[in-house]
Amino acid sequence: MASLMSARKKLLAINNYFYRRGGAETVFFDHMSMFGEIGWDVVPFAMQHDRNEASPWSEYFVSEIEYGRQTGVLRKVSQAASVIYSLEAQRNIGRLIERVRPSVAHAHNVYHHLSPAIFSTLKSAGIPVVMTVHDLKLACPSYKMLRDGRVCEDCSGGRIYNVLRHRCVKDSMSLSAVVLAETMLHRLLGLYRKKVDRLVVPSRFYLEKLAEWNWPRENMVHIPNFVDVEEYRDDWEEGNYFVFAGRLAPEKGLATLIRAVAVAQQRLIIAGTGPEEAALRQFAAELGADVSFAGYLSGADLHRLIGQSLALVLPSEWYENAPVSILETYALGRPVIGAAIGGIPEMVKEGETGLLAVTGDVDDLARALNAMAALAPAARVQMGAAGRVWIAKEFSAAAYRARTLDLYAALGAA
Repeated sequence: MASLMSARKKLLAINNYFYRRGGAETVFFDHMSMFGEIGWDVVPFAMQHDRNEASPWSEYFVSEIEYGRQTGVLRKVSQAASVIYSLEAQRNIGRLIERVRPSVAHAHNVYHHLSPAIFSTLKSAGIPVVMTVHDLKLACPSYKMLRDGRVCEDCSGGRIYNVLRHRCVKDSMSLSAVVLAETMLHRLLGLYRKKVDRLVVPSRFYLEKLAEWNWPRENMVHIPNFVDVEEYRDDWEEGNYFVFAGRLAPEKGLATLIRAVAVAQQRLIIAGTGPEEAALRQFAAELGADVSFAGYLSGADLHRLIGQSLALVLPSEWYENAPVSILETYALGRPVIGAAIGGIPEMVKEGETGLLAVTGDVDDLARALNAMAALAPAARVQMGAAGRVWIAKEFSAAAYRARTLDLYAALGAA
């Protein structure tokens, strides 16, 4: 039995949070489940948090850092140091490596909490390191390439001092200074460029953007996100509303969407919570727009809301990567209206699986809403069905697994 266990491949799966917090965590947990199902031993490494799922490996997790909570000065200084370079994370992952000896380490989001200090420890131990790029942190210190509601690339060419100059992190001089120091040290030590063997990039747009910012193409691999369509039903009775599902944050373009809904005189249901919720509720009321706020939904309730909609609308105004919500909508047999920005256009086949609109353009989004609503119900069903067939082939769990196993094998780990 011991020899059988020792022969099994071991995946060290790394992410800041160990609960389903957002899109990155969805990919993280689904990746772990997938490799557990094919016989790998899967060992997580994350941050302690009161919402974490149970894990026999939690004793190795690092201490919690949550920026929104009140703490003393000494605690803040300690947290700032850990954000930049976490010695605790290095110690804990070192102990974990000694116990498990993983075949490969696959990281997702690590910055600010675990910190990329762990990559030095993994590299020294001779373990292949892969990292999925869920946002633009590797290029933009504040990770969104967004400032004052507009796309910003001022830090290109190494001009990262702009993160402090523009107070890009929560409009705070102190937080922006910490992020600048973090970025300078990480680049000086080559924690991402020299310690990570391959970057997995879910969208072609992000791959091209990182290459434009001088990341070596040979170190990047395009592996799209995935869903298992068999887990989604597609026999819904259509309602009379559009739906947005996600975090209510400025970069999501929700003010533009609410204006467009008012212009088009369509109905919208917003599922999600976030910092903009109160302002958006007030804005919708002022405009007299037919907008309902459903709060946070997940699982069957969210599936039903999307499944019975005319279409999912994704009106983003920042460089989206590869939203899993688009894949889930297709799996539910519904079309998508997406903003033509970031990785969204490569996930929407114009007129076939959905429609595209100019990002930030109220009138063009209203046009797309009305064009979708004007279609016969059968035409929308056909769009959703085409999306489902497409992702069952190109964005399936099987395709993701095969591509990832090929990557691991190329690094000598599978």
